[in-house]
Amino acid sequence: MQILDYFYFMIQLKSFTFGPFQENTYVLYDGTKECVIIDPGCYDNRERMELAAFIENNQLKPVKLLNTHCHLDHIFGNGFVAEKYNLKPEFNEMDQRIFDAYLATADLYNLNAEPSPPAAVFLNEGDVVTFGESKLEIVFTPGHSPGSITFYCAAQKFMVAGDVLFYGSIGRADLPGGDYDTLIASIKNKLLPLGDDYKVYSGHGPATTIGFERMNNPFLV
Repeated sequence: MQILDYFYFMIQLKSFTFGPFQENTYVLYDGTKECVIIDPGCYDNRERMELAAFIENNQLKPVKLLNTHCHLDHIFGNGFVAEKYNLKPEFNEMDQRIFDAYLATADLYNLNAEPSPPAAVFLNEGDVVTFGESKLEIVFTPGHSPGSITFYCAAQKFMVAGDVLFYGSIGRADLPGGDYDTLIASIKNKLLPLGDDYKVYSGHGPATTIGFERMNNPFLV
């Protein structure tokens, strides 16, 4: 494959840190200019315009709105993305009750929240999300929430893991629907076997690798 062809088919990833919880939002795209938006946490108009400007300036065409899970900080921007790009979210059905509690949870935190449209598709382990010439595979990784899923690209060895695995830490398991033992099992049985060279893009904080976490994460060693 020629170098230009390689870059055409290669997934590019852009991250943003949004909202009062400093959540990581991701836009993934390839040479076709089709893109997917994962966990839009854009909370206010400035953040929404920042996301839209990146998409417009790079002439991207959003074709999927994906949620690793449905905690409020990961879906603050669902309504904006849905309206602007005529998309509906896709997530795992086990997170439906978390999704249903979204606006009430925002009220508890005294936060403004725009409604999100309902899921267009429920995603499950083994499903493949396609955009342009690219694909993301899915593993079911509950524990932080009952329906957490991780998107991974085998060809480029990276994953977007939501709040399952962080640099030097793991997601909270004390929120409604969370379970510590389930979370650890998800990491050890679903994520670690993908390989030490996988880069992990988390829902908060810096990126890491499976190899680093296997050796250094105090919850896993």
